Order: sequence, then structure tokens, then C-alpha cells
Amino acid sequence: MIPVVTTPKTESQASGGRNSVRIIGGGWRGRRVSFPDLPGLRPTPDRVRETLFNWLQQRIAGSRCLDLFAGSGALGLEALSRGASHVVFVEQAVAAARSLKEQLSRLGGDRRAQVIEMGATRYLRAPSAPFDIVFMDPPFGRDALAEYVPLLDAGHWVDSGGLVYLENEKAAGVPPLPTGWELLKSKSAGEVGYHLARVNARTLVNA
Repeated sequence: MIPVVTTPKTESQASGGRNSVRIIGGGWRGRRVSFPDLPGLRPTPDRVRETLFNWLQQRIAGSRCLDLFAGSGALGLEALSRGASHVVFVEQAVAAARSLKEQLSRLGGDRRAQVIEMGATRYLRAPSAPFDIVFMDPPFGRDALAEYVPLLDAGHWVDSGGLVYLENEKAAGVPPLPTGWELLKSKSAGEVGYHLARVNARTLVNA
């Protein structure tokens, strides 16, 4: 994804891997994934991904996932590495989408994934089977969650009991959730706020 504002350095940038992220767990643990040098492309930091997938550890295996603002693909690739059955990556930047396809082919995960070169609004207007887990890490600086969460809900993109990961600026606080959604987890790291919600669920996610 390509935000309209400049964002602070990510952990991968600070550690010298400016155009790559490390897969933290699962079958591809330790593998590095490169992405194009696009202005503002901001992968979810390592420590945030580690916490997120600790939250999801009982749910990720066999799940069908949507990485709606894929960018580097860090979230969807982590899900595939940990046993997700299928991940749809939606990314409108041509260079980022092509890079994702190359990385999936290199890792051998292309049979369990689909990369769709399209904007999120257009994608959410088309019919699809609901997902078990949705990752939403939109561009910072334009309150995008307020726009896209209602579209996700209205289109029934999340299966009953499914989970939605939401990432935004820490200063923005917890994003508003539709009726029937429940906030399960909410934390921050640096300038990043990250949250996990459940849609019409019956049981809580393990801590």
C-alpha cells in the first residue's frame, strides 16, 4: 500500500533491511521477503506481528484469510507460513503486487494464495465467500478504517465468529466497530495501534 503521508521508520528499516521483512514463525520461519522501494510502504513491525500471531495461534491453521491492504505481504505471508489454507492478497500498487507474486513463487506458496491487483474499495464491492480472518492495515493519515470497516461488515466478508485485525496510528485510538463486532485485544507499539475484533463470535481468543 502507498500512504499519502510520510511514516516513521519500521523496525526492518532500522535494522538495515530497508526493503525486506522477516517471517517470524511457521514453515518459512527466518526467511526474508523483499518488497519494492515505494514511497511510504510500511510493513507491520516484527514485534507487532509476533503479538498478533500469538493471539491467532489457535485459529490460523486451516483458515481462509484476506490481506486487504497487502503491501509487502508480511501479514498474509506470515499466515501462510503458519498453516493458513488460503490467503487472498489485495494490493493496488502494480510493483508491490508483482513483487508479492514473485515472493510467493519463491517460497512455494503460490498454490495457496491469490494476488489481486485492485483497490480495496473496488474489491469489497464484488461478491465473495466470507473469510475466517481479515487483516486490515490501510495507509496511515486518512482515517481509512472508518471507511473500510463498514464496507467489510456490510458485504458480509467475515464469517460468523471470524476475526478482523485492525492497524492504525496509535493517536487515532481504537477504531469504531459495527454492531455485532466485539473488541478482543488492543495494544500499541511505538506509533502503531493494533487491535483484534471478533464478528458475531461465541468464544474468546486465547490470550
